[in-house]
Amino acid sequence: MIVKTSLMKIITSPKVFSYTVLWLIVLVFFGTVAQKDIGLYASQVRYFSSYYFLIGGFLPLPGGRLALLLMTINLASSLFNESLWKVKKTGIIIVHLGGLLLLLGGGITAQFSTEGNMVIAEGETSNHVDDHFDMELAFVNTSRDDSLEYTVFDAPLLQDGNSINYQKFGIQIDVISHMGNVRIESRISPTESIYKGFLKDFVILPIQPHKEATQNRPGIILKLSGLSEEEDGIYGIFLGQRTPDTFDINGDLFFTEFRRKRTYLPFSINLLDFEKVMHPGTNVAKSFSSEINLIEDSIPRRVLIQMNEPLRHRGYTFFQASFIDGLDNETTVLAAVKNYGRLFPYVSSIIMCIGLLIHLLMRLPKMLERQK
Repeated sequence: MIVKTSLMKIITSPKVFSYTVLWLIVLVFFGTVAQKDIGLYASQVRYFSSYYFLIGGFLPLPGGRLALLLMTINLASSLFNESLWKVKKTGIIIVHLGGLLLLLGGGITAQFSTEGNMVIAEGETSNHVDDHFDMELAFVNTSRDDSLEYTVFDAPLLQDGNSINYQKFGIQIDVISHMGNVRIESRISPTESIYKGFLKDFVILPIQPHKEATQNRPGIILKLSGLSEEEDGIYGIFLGQRTPDTFDINGDLFFTEFRRKRTYLPFSINLLDFEKVMHPGTNVAKSFSSEINLIEDSIPRRVLIQMNEPLRHRGYTFFQASFIDGLDNETTVLAAVKNYGRLFPYVSSIIMCIGLLIHLLMRLPKMLERQK
């Protein structure tokens, strides 16, 4: 009983909350400095999205998720303190509840939210978002008269050494190497007959990934079996490959595509016009915007997306992130975020402000008496 009481005192102690806040400040400092060497995403994963990380390869230190978990437990357990449940502490109770709601929203955002890019050229339409980090392998059937049929294998299936026995096609896919960033070189001598398609004339070599994952060009080397005696062999595919390998499966013509994981939307975006304003005498964009048609149920709605004025629809938020200059037309890059916890900070901030206001009003008579 004494042990339980002592443990409860430690868990509910305000000092735990204070020390956790101080540790989060330390993490923000070191995480910000580390971005220069390892990049934004790697720094975020190491310091903020982890439960612990290693210093010097052997010393474990608490990461951002563990710190926030301790903060949540401390804040929640303090509500079981009987001395807190008094009328004069109503404001403090409300502030505690608002803080818990804020931490809950942060947990939902970290666990379930997604982000990616939607790249659209002027005059074109898109209905999917490309993930920043995960890749997928698509087998595309081009033999249908009115459409393309996609068979997609997600990133967890594409690990080195993994084998996929796909009975529908009657083929086996062996993953030889999944590379985060590659370079392409021409072969200087004839290769073995086991190498097929693109790999007959070129070789795919792994290189050091860039700090920012979006600048990498991932690639994958596969061994396909069950096609035919002539087509069975080793194939290489990489992101942005312009001339894909083709082969016959059960009388249908297929090609493969190694691309960023796609999330398809229940609506489409058509880019009508992209405009950018340059700083005078420079090639640096001062501002840029996209005039689009938001098409849902075959009904278009004209919307202007510009810097600091995003489009919010169906739980997604589309920000004007960047653009790509082209010879014939320009291409917009929209950052697409689906944040399930987007409203939590607003609601929790209002609750905490109300709690602070109530606490101040209840303390005001005593403060006035002291001044008298």
